[in-house]
Amino acid sequence: MDATFEALSEAELDRVAAVYAPLTQAVRGLVDATVRTRADDDVIQQARTTIEAVTRSLLSQRTRSSGVGYRVDGRPLPLSNAATGPCNPIAPPLVVHRDEDGRYRSEFVLGAAYEGPPGLVHGGVCALVLDQMLGEAASEGMTKPLFTGTITIRYLRGTPLGPLRAEAFIERSEGVKAFARGHLSDASGVAVEAEGVFVKPAWAREAE
Repeated sequence: MDATFEALSEAELDRVAAVYAPLTQAVRGLVDATVRTRADDDVIQQARTTIEAVTRSLLSQRTRSSGVGYRVDGRPLPLSNAATGPCNPIAPPLVVHRDEDGRYRSEFVLGAAYEGPPGLVHGGVCALVLDQMLGEAASEGMTKPLFTGTITIRYLRGTPLGPLRAEAFIERSEGVKAFARGHLSDASGVAVEAEGVFVKPAWAREAE
């Protein structure tokens, strides 16, 4: 079934960048502080009361519907995407770039909120990042609707928290399928590898 999209003008996009994205970044800082803090009980209670009040204030205004995508000049804008969404505090977020050779890359930092084993990134977060990166490559920068059919993750070693780099590329295409590969690395080299099959959904095929 086709997704529901709302159109944003360039002016509205600028407003999102100027207002909502900094709010999201502030919440990311709050999440990190919540994970790291060892404040005393009084400070924690005061913070909780303040945060609950801010939450009520934000929800008192019109909220975005879940399951709604956004487009600007026909381009998809994943405001709530769990990996790249500028309005989603759980997203790192990934900022994905396309190189001249057709490979996709992103440099980012994963902090304490993404921890699995002590000092290491949770394996599920590594999978999330690589699913997004392979999907970006398969759909050519999200310009074509291809969704994950299967994905295989190989964990070569633990991925340390901190600065990381992800890369992905299309290995080949066959009809409605694209086969993509990629990896996640730190300063010491590749930590996680992935390969996946991405499929054009039925509604996109019917539209053609």
